[in-house]
Amino acid sequence: MDVSWEDFGWERIGAGAGRRRLPVWDATAAVVAGDDAVLLYDTGSSLREGGELRTQIESLLGGRRVTHIALSHPHFDHVFGTAAFSGARVYGAVGLDQLMGTAHQREGLREDAVRQGVTPDDAAEAADALVAPRHVVSGEWTLDLGGRQVLLANVGPGHSGHDLVVLVPDTAGGPEVVLCGDLVEESGEPQAGSDAVTAQWPAALDRLLALGGDDALYVPGHGAVVDAAFVRAQRDRLARRFGVS
Repeated sequence: MDVSWEDFGWERIGAGAGRRRLPVWDATAAVVAGDDAVLLYDTGSSLREGGELRTQIESLLGGRRVTHIALSHPHFDHVFGTAAFSGARVYGAVGLDQLMGTAHQREGLREDAVRQGVTPDDAAEAADALVAPRHVVSGEWTLDLGGRQVLLANVGPGHSGHDLVVLVPDTAGGPEVVLCGDLVEESGEPQAGSDAVTAQWPAALDRLLALGGDDALYVPGHGAVVDAAFVRAQRDRLARRFGVS
């Protein structure tokens, strides 16, 4: 299962787990493989990028296909590639199914993608094919991937109204890994758009830290892997920035 992740431009973050920092926006896509199933966390900024991820993952895992997808939050650079993974079960924070099922949300994502540099044709294609989650997480949801379990946790709102993270225990005895989405960013200051719930963002990071603990590795939505001290410091900066405790 553990081939050379680096040969494919991926970073190994644990046994049977890796992530890729996607081009342009430095967004994270992460994969976790069990004996029976494969989970992908976020799908890229276009159907083209989603297709590239699908091809790479199948090469990394000896032809195995993604069976489960967890969407961290409803921004184009994290969800626009989902339709490239036909047949996968898609999970999101509660309410994301209704939000992403609306024409208003699809149009908003398309417009944002074009503003950020996605070609109009690629943005329209991805928006038209947008896949909303059919499985929603209101608290925590354990997924059994075969020989390993991962925990989906709705710790938001914060960066958006629908923030979903994933706790990945390491099957080889290494540190746990927390896939954070854009609740945590390392390659720049966290972005707070119109859908951010800034008054609750620090509390969301408190829940994130309680989930992973001091020894976990935290994989941000953008940037390099960080530790709990980084997350805690970013939580405190956000609290000062948004005037909350």
